[in-house]
Amino acid sequence: MVSISNILKYILLFVLATSFTWPTIAQDTDSFNLARIQYRGGGDWYNNPSALRNLAEFARQQVPIAINPEYDDVEIGSPDLFNYPFAFLTGHGTITINQAEASNLRAYLQNGGFLYVDDDYGLDEHFRKMITKVFPEEELIEIPFDHPIYHQVFEFPDGLPKIHEHDGKPPQGFGIFLEGRLAVFYTYETNLGDGWTNPDVHNDPAAVREKALQMGTNILIYALTSGQ
Repeated sequence: MVSISNILKYILLFVLATSFTWPTIAQDTDSFNLARIQYRGGGDWYNNPSALRNLAEFARQQVPIAINPEYDDVEIGSPDLFNYPFAFLTGHGTITINQAEASNLRAYLQNGGFLYVDDDYGLDEHFRKMITKVFPEEELIEIPFDHPIYHQVFEFPDGLPKIHEHDGKPPQGFGIFLEGRLAVFYTYETNLGDGWTNPDVHNDPAAVREKALQMGTNILIYALTSGQ
């Protein structure tokens, strides 16, 4: 549940979401959109089309935030990416990026953007190759359970919830920090995005979907308030 002690933070968030302008990532309307990353290589970046929309709707019910549930599909190398404070990437397979696309994503993240990547089973190897091309001098590190991303709106003292079995391993959250800010968050062996989809897609129990949406809200709120 949302705690009373967070009310002031939510008021601040509302002000940020409705009137704050990022130095390089700005919105021209009273509400902002989320971006779903479109990439080359054959991976199904387009799967679970209801996921991001449902997350935005759920987050708006929990926090007074000016967010448009109708997200946009944005190519990874497009300058339009800089219009979005939050970008989501998922899929099951190959990701192919050239140097221009890698440089575009790198600049986006260095200038305040946030990338959330959810392994929908089969993405791990390809995402790790991609992010190494974007940040060859950085490495993904496991995020400790006391990090604020697990304690934004909902409490997850034991880290990520387990949504889908995949290989039966415990879920893990990894990230890349830029100047102390978590700019890339990658979830492995949990599959939050599947838990965000319409109930009839994966037939997940309501309690499981709730946990997925709660953790997704934490990620979204952290992305919109950290380092700004």
